[in-house]
Amino acid sequence: MPSKDEIKDFSFLIEKTATEQDIGYMDAICQYCKDTGLEIELAAQLISSALKAKIRAEAESVNLLKKSSKLPI
Repeated sequence: MPSKDEIKDFSFLIEKTATEQDIGYMDAICQYCKDTGLEIELAAQLISSALKAKIRAEAESVNLLKKSSKLPI
């Protein structure tokens, strides 16, 4: 189980990547996993609740999720 510091650091890196490269949060997570060799399943455990909310909002804005849907993470 990841520590709070690991989750905080991961969220910071993902938000920084998304902002700097002007890409979505899911794309930033995939890019981070590709660059570092981190498995997606492990990255899912590192996603904070704040980052989940941002991913949800992003997915709803492009109609990938209905507003009442829950993320399976």
